[in-house]
This record gives sequence, structure tokens and C-alpha cells, in this order.
Amino acid sequence: MQKIGNSSESVSFVLAAYGNVGAFKYPYFIIILFWYVSICVANTVLIVVIHVDRRLHEPMYILLSNLCVNEINASTALYPLLLSQMFSDSHEVTLPWCFLQMCCMYISGSAEFCSLTAMAYDRYIAICHPFSYNVIMNTERVGMLILLVWIFSLVSFILSFSFIFGLKFCRNIVENVYCDHQLIIRLSCSVPIQSSISMIFFTLLSIFMPFNLISISYLKILRVCRKTSTENKQKAVTTCTPQIVSVSNLFVGCIFHSIDFSLLAPQIPDEVRIILPMYVLICQPMLTPFLYGFNLPKIRQACKMLLSEESSV
Repeated sequence: MQKIGNSSESVSFVLAAYGNVGAFKYPYFIIILFWYVSICVANTVLIVVIHVDRRLHEPMYILLSNLCVNEINASTALYPLLLSQMFSDSHEVTLPWCFLQMCCMYISGSAEFCSLTAMAYDRYIAICHPFSYNVIMNTERVGMLILLVWIFSLVSFILSFSFIFGLKFCRNIVENVYCDHQLIIRLSCSVPIQSSISMIFFTLLSIFMPFNLISISYLKILRVCRKTSTENKQKAVTTCTPQIVSVSNLFVGCIFHSIDFSLLAPQIPDEVRIILPMYVLICQPMLTPFLYGFNLPKIRQACKMLLSEESSV
């Protein structure tokens, strides 16, 4: 705490939830490290396979590669801090690092939904307008879509949460293992009016708006599939099912993140209270490469060819 006049202002936060780790810090560290490395390896393998195999230089796989990049970004926003704090005695995090983590996590969250929206649009064009697909979804258009995903995600974060950077904090105990913006705002000396609408605004902009666009795309795909052959229906199901499962899983994660578990603390264990809000950052980054990538026939074939080439060398 830094003294300012007659009051004191926090210049760092203490992540108090680590105080309950105790002797379990070593197994926790190994499990978290293994999971983080596994996420990075699985997503990187998919990115490399798509980059190396020219047959995968198609809009759907390029957008999938961007999604994998986002999974690595989201995981890197969380896991290195968890690992570094595991053996810390004070569990302190400076304000800039805390703000950086919040920034990366919420931009990645918005980019996740926006990337899925771009992929749903790609499937809509491929299935509903197949003869115009190569014209509409050209390389330049795909590049613009990816750029738009990241610009929109950055802008939505700035419009929703930039006010946090100007807050003064009179308390510094965060009852969590990472910098949760809802808990951070409660530590400010005076809670601004923006705090009550910031999350609603971000949710509308980065979750519900993309979800509505995804829903419209799949409703139109469903309408077209009802009139097509059984083979085309099967192809549509193969490419669209992973996205539907992924969006559903994201919504489950968002529900867990939005629940105020502090109100339910006496009824649930501390481990559950801490892990459930992080559900989406635990499951989604590992789900993506297996659900989309290794489950798609072209990706599986490309992985086998890459492995056979490496073994022959």
C-alpha cells in the first residue's frame, strides 16, 4: 500500500486464494504445467500442419488456424501467472500485470466468439452459395475477416473496461487465483457507475451479437440441408457439428464465469469455487484442436502424412 495524503492507495494486488494451496502446490504445479504445455503443443501442431500442407490453404482451415492462435493466447494469459504464483510467498501482482492479464483474457474471449462467427459465415457461404464460394471467400477476404476479429475484440474490450485503468484502489485482497475484473472493481475506493453496465455491454457486444450471427448462419444452413442429398447433409454435419459443440461449451463456461460464487461459498468447496469460473479457459483451448482439427478427415490425413515424412527422414 502506498500512502497518498490521509488515505492509502494500493499499487499491487494479493491473490489470496493461493493461501489454501499448502502442501498441494507441487502436484498442482505439475498438473497445470502439463496441461498448459499440452494446450500449446496440440494447437501448435494444428497450426503447423495447416501451414505446411498446401491442400489445407482453404478459408475454413485458415480460420481454424487463427482460432488455435487465440487458444494459445488465452492460455498464456492465465497459466504462466498460475505457475509463477504457486511458489510465491506473497502472491502479489502489480497493477500493470493485473491489467494486462484482464486485457488479454477478455480480448481472447471476444476473439473466440468472433472467430466462431467467421467460421460459421464461411460454412454458410460454402453450403448455401457453393458456386460463389471461391469468389466471396478469397484469400484477401479471409485475411480481412481475421483482422476484423482482432480489431473488434480490442475495441469491445476498450469500450467496456478501459475505465478500470483509471480507478484508485483502497484495498488489495483479491479472493481468486487470477485478476478477475469483477473482484478488482470491488476493491476500488469508489465504484463508478460504468461498473454496473460494463459487463452487460461487453456481453452484448462480444457474446450475444456473435451468437445471433452464428445462429442465423446455421438456421440458413439447416434450411438448405433439408432440400439436399443425404451425402451433402452428411458433409454439412461433419463440418458444422464441431462449431455447434464449441459454441455450446463456451456458453456453459460463460455461465460459470458470470455466477457470483462468493454468495454460495458456504455450500461449495474452495476448489470448485475457483475452478468453475475458469472452466472455459481450462477446457476450450484443448477442445478446439481435437474437436475441429484432428476430427476433420483432411487434417487427420495431413497429420499422418507429416508424421510419415518425419519418420522416413
